[in-house]
Amino acid sequence: MKDDIIVKGARVNNLKNVDLRIPRNKFVVFTGLSGSGKSSLAFDTIYAEGQRRYVESLSSYARQFLGQMDKPEVDYIEGMSPSISIDQKTTSKNPRSTVGTVTEIYDYLRLLYARVGHAFCPECGEEISSYTIDQMVDDILKLEERTRIQILSPIVRHRKGQHKKVFEKIKKEGFLRVIVDGEMMDISDEIELDKNKNHDIDIVVDRIIVKEGIQSRLADSLELATNMSEGIAKVNVIDGEDMIFSTKLACPHCNIIIEEVTPRSFSFNSPLGACDECKGLGFSKEVSEDLVIPNKELSIDEGAVACYSNSKGTYYYEIIAHIAKKFDFSTKEPIKNAPKEFMDAILHGYDGKLSFTFNSYFSGNKKYSGGFEGILKNLKRRYTESSSDRMLDRIDEFMEEVPCPKCHGTRLKSSSLAIKVGGLNIHELTELSIDKSLKFFDELELSKSESIIAEELLKEIKSRLEFLLNVGLEYLSLSRMAGTLSGGEAQRIRLATQIGSQLVGVIYVLDEPSIGLHQRDNSKLLESLRDLTDIGNTLIVVEHDEDTMFAADQIVDIGPLAGVNGGKIVAQGTAEEIMKVSESITGAYLSGRKKIEVPKKRREGNGKSIKIIGAAENNLKNVDVEFPLGKFVVVTGVSGSGKSSLVNEILYKSLAQKINKSRIKPGKYKSIEGLENVDKVVDIDQSPIGRTPRSNPATYTGAFDMIRDIFANTNEAKMKGYQKGRFSFNVKGGRCEACKGDGILKVEMHFLPDVYVPCEVCKGKRYNRETLEVKYKGKNISDVLEMTVDEAIDYFANHERVLRKLETLRDVGLSYIKLGQSSTSLSGGEAQRVKLATELSKRPTGKTIYILDEPTTGLHAEDINKLIKVLDELVERGNTVITIEHNLDVIKCADHIIDLGPDGGDGGGTIVFTGTPEEIVNCEDSFTGKFLKPKLED
Repeated sequence: MKDDIIVKGARVNNLKNVDLRIPRNKFVVFTGLSGSGKSSLAFDTIYAEGQRRYVESLSSYARQFLGQMDKPEVDYIEGMSPSISIDQKTTSKNPRSTVGTVTEIYDYLRLLYARVGHAFCPECGEEISSYTIDQMVDDILKLEERTRIQILSPIVRHRKGQHKKVFEKIKKEGFLRVIVDGEMMDISDEIELDKNKNHDIDIVVDRIIVKEGIQSRLADSLELATNMSEGIAKVNVIDGEDMIFSTKLACPHCNIIIEEVTPRSFSFNSPLGACDECKGLGFSKEVSEDLVIPNKELSIDEGAVACYSNSKGTYYYEIIAHIAKKFDFSTKEPIKNAPKEFMDAILHGYDGKLSFTFNSYFSGNKKYSGGFEGILKNLKRRYTESSSDRMLDRIDEFMEEVPCPKCHGTRLKSSSLAIKVGGLNIHELTELSIDKSLKFFDELELSKSESIIAEELLKEIKSRLEFLLNVGLEYLSLSRMAGTLSGGEAQRIRLATQIGSQLVGVIYVLDEPSIGLHQRDNSKLLESLRDLTDIGNTLIVVEHDEDTMFAADQIVDIGPLAGVNGGKIVAQGTAEEIMKVSESITGAYLSGRKKIEVPKKRREGNGKSIKIIGAAENNLKNVDVEFPLGKFVVVTGVSGSGKSSLVNEILYKSLAQKINKSRIKPGKYKSIEGLENVDKVVDIDQSPIGRTPRSNPATYTGAFDMIRDIFANTNEAKMKGYQKGRFSFNVKGGRCEACKGDGILKVEMHFLPDVYVPCEVCKGKRYNRETLEVKYKGKNISDVLEMTVDEAIDYFANHERVLRKLETLRDVGLSYIKLGQSSTSLSGGEAQRVKLATELSKRPTGKTIYILDEPTTGLHAEDINKLIKVLDELVERGNTVITIEHNLDVIKCADHIIDLGPDGGDGGGTIVFTGTPEEIVNCEDSFTGKFLKPKLED
């Protein structure tokens, strides 16, 4: 095999005929400005070619299941081997997917519990076990010689009735005596029982004296006893304690039988293990009182009951208004003052008689007579009965996921939870954090035979837990739903799984694995990455993190700038070699020639604040937090310390609910103060800027609306009578009808992947010929959509409104993207910056809170410099910016820091520090302060 991977003539996206030689079995970092071509080279060229070659080696039958990748635009690549991509977009959002299932640790746990688990009665908690007849005989023979015993078969346990058919059956079988409710009786006697009381009936199968030579008789009697009573035999020891045996896993006291235990008994994706109520999901959807009545300050007439109209004459308003009259409560009074009886009536049902006539908007005078089922029941019934998607979407706004009432969120049947290892059932074990799980297995004590059975299982489980620990995920639990993980967490979980697979000779391509990771845990991650190369793999990492670059064997710096001004190899070598290349912007930041300056002074703010009291969501420990307004606030802390729970789940959702009137339920907290100081809250996250590929930066920012105005005002458009709508690709008239304005057509290839081809009619231009004839400054509307932001700024230099929108895109570092670039082709970081630019171009209110979650994702130091200036501008306008961040350059530029921790998971959830960057470096308990100190001293 060749020593290097050789790429010749790579031209994917903006790559300019790139030639590259990468050493095999080394740790190589691809870096450069956002949009410079890193991902195009790493993922769309090298990974794509490795994957394509592997898939092409399979039969066409196998390829239909795996899909097929297009050949990247490259002359040739040598030295390739199978490639594996570990990016941030591959985590399953399926609610059945958990950290345990993704890492396959749960599969090993299921097998462990099936093989060495001990059963405990779900009712009384007593340990239960199954016996063979031989084991029963052996235990009985341990009694003292000459001990008198009776072998009994308990056929009725705590059941009401006279049981006449039972006595007839016993008589027919030839037995002579029974013990009824503790009293010996002859079966030939007339036995009369009270049918309203519970009774116990045991058949006397045999009477024996314990001595040598009774093994065969004992075995026959025990077999007969167990056959009569579904596997249970009772040994009545005269003048001693009774012994109870079962051939099944059954509790002799509670009459509960646990069916045969297999690995599938512990699977929440199998009918054998899944809870019957929630089918293994662990939750159900219920109507939420807090979402139905989100603002108790409002009256019914002002819309306090958010799920129903507050207009007189509407069906549900009239019902609630007449119930209010019954309880002498005014519909004009705040609903918080309503009597409890009235709230119970409208929420849970009113049995009283309502009789009234009201004037309906739709059907004139309408009579109503009867009670009311209650809002909660009404919405749930309509949700289950309706076939209208619109109705379901509407009611869904008032529903929340609550733990399943039967399994209480454990997902499993009670019989599965009755099996324990080391005192914990499988759900209790998966609820532990990774580090606590590892400690549990290290301290687990098993019998000699159990140790032999579990040896290989424990080895696999512990090694996988250690891998998760090594990539900084010790705070996660195995039961954590995969859909709730951040991009960085999901990527590191897949990384840990790959390390565990111990593959050799593979090309791994990773996309910023350090995202969401505190500097404290960076060294663990780098050691894990190094493990992959040490066993003989090639590691290509797209990354901007300085620690990662210094740890790499080689850096490939792509640029020099972004978009059309990028796509070239600027420098290649070690970090020290890159630092000496004058053209390399990366080298300039690594060497310190360029740096993000520490602000000369911190803002004082406006003296007002938002205060959250008693924050207790997830691992937050009932903390009080104050967010000063008119400042740039950064929330920091190690991974899993509670940052997202505080900012995204409590602060944003409570503000959105109370200020934006959003129907979302915030995380747990007692109260919030200072709402009067804010008039708007904006969450700038990394979700796509639109639901369809038609969404693009031009449409999202509103610039395209103005551009269509410009084209509609040209003389040519006026002569043809074209209005603004003519230049939209979303409506009929000006768009190409062959492709419905998409510019491309999807061709289904059945067992091969779908192929997208340019529309033959419009040649990918989206519009019909007549529309394209209208030109402004020599270019038609399709040409404008193909322009980069930089090109468009020059083109629309005389149009101030359009220019303001475009310049904000440039200010956030997106000068290289095309105006018509599909939303699906933008990264999470790019989508976030498009949203940021859109907010920046709006007229400021001065009382807005902007919330961002790790906005530096995917950003080079040069781009972060631009981002900080944009965030500063928002604050200078009187607004407040609150961001969750690990990047030290952003943290050092903050006016105020809220540091959570000190550790992740159970070890986090408290406020370690609040104050300025200069103050946090003196806080001994803060890991953030320790790593920030050198940055402030530069």
